[in-house]
Amino acid sequence: MYFTCPICNKPLYNTNRNHSVACENGHSFDYAKEGYLYLLPPNKKHSKAPGDDRAMVAARRRFLSAGHYRIFSDALNKLACGLLQSQSPVVIDAGCGEGAYTERLTAALRAAGKAPQTFGCDISKAAVRLAAKAAPDISFAVASSFSLPLPERCADLLTDVFAPVVPEEFRRVVKPGGYFLLAVPSARHLFALKEILYDAPYENAEKDTAYPGFRFVRRVPVRGSLHLTGQAVQDLFAMTPYSWKTPKAGRDNLQHVSELTTEIGFDFLVYERDAT
Repeated sequence: MYFTCPICNKPLYNTNRNHSVACENGHSFDYAKEGYLYLLPPNKKHSKAPGDDRAMVAARRRFLSAGHYRIFSDALNKLACGLLQSQSPVVIDAGCGEGAYTERLTAALRAAGKAPQTFGCDISKAAVRLAAKAAPDISFAVASSFSLPLPERCADLLTDVFAPVVPEEFRRVVKPGGYFLLAVPSARHLFALKEILYDAPYENAEKDTAYPGFRFVRRVPVRGSLHLTGQAVQDLFAMTPYSWKTPKAGRDNLQHVSELTTEIGFDFLVYERDAT
């Protein structure tokens, strides 16, 4: 058991009942029927149901399962396999969502002859439930990236795909010499979708951000185009933050769209944890 107690940070152990875990201070947490742990204390929730809701999670699962972002998943997997030298690396997916990238990354590492220990954490219970159900051989927990329930210096690699970046916490859990792999949108990612939603669509800012405790190694751009029809158009919108902040006029515009062709692009930023 790699997970630690979210209350006192002590190691968690499987109990004799095998359907719960506990720490030496007596804090106990039950496994959900899907196999994940709920390690998000009430004082760290900030809302009744934080994170992506069921509709958003279901849309993302349909979209990613259809392979629309496969080029990004493949690029992530290739990068990770090239970075990791250990035969049994510890991998953390911080903000794992419904687990599509986590699952494919784990499979790619296994195909490369490695035996990864993979841990996925997300603040959304709906997302983690779906992730754990789809990949029962991966350890998932409902938890905040601002307080990961994992030991210090345990990870060979931490991945973050469009999730909050918490440099201090990421540095705490990544081993010296380990890697932090961050995915960010390119300047014109989904620009055609923005043209439908907004009167004045904007390009995303591109910059190499420095994070304390990490050395920037390189930027790996991945570009493509996407042609969507029918439900996939609405799923793309529903799975993005645009679904939260788009004005009614933009939403109405999209309702009449049954076909969309757009540029897509991720940049993978590679950081190495310092030796101190």
